[in-house]
Amino acid sequence: MARQHITSEINGEPQDFLCDPQETLLDVLRDELHLTGTKEGCSSGDCGACSIMMDGRLVCSCLVFGVEAQGKKIETIEGMADGEELHPLQTKFLEEAALQCGFCTPGFLVAAKALLDRNDNPTETEVRYWLAGNLCRCTGYDKIVRAVMDVAADMRGA
Repeated sequence: MARQHITSEINGEPQDFLCDPQETLLDVLRDELHLTGTKEGCSSGDCGACSIMMDGRLVCSCLVFGVEAQGKKIETIEGMADGEELHPLQTKFLEEAALQCGFCTPGFLVAAKALLDRNDNPTETEVRYWLAGNLCRCTGYDKIVRAVMDVAADMRGA
């Protein structure tokens, strides 16, 4: 099959790339665009390691074809920091040791940011529900949930 030309906005910048029609957006991000922060865990949408935002929706990039990115606004973990300044979630994850091996961390951070962009006052239950699509084999989830709750409180000035 012929590779297709796709134009998207990725992390606030216009981006053009070529991809095969059956190639996943995850593979395009990692292999074509060298945005390797998005991880491949399960390739079936069960682990959340490949979580990105696409037109304001949290999606597993392993379940999206690259050609579906045509005209879309995509946000990956690489777009979360502002230059050298980490996003408050990234800082809090470090401060509270809400990571160990780090493999799942980009997906958790993208998902947590998506939640806080919609709701700056989530309950612990809402945080746990929202992050349920992201799996971690190292930390358990308490430190991750605590970090998200603390950033939400900071955002509200609580």
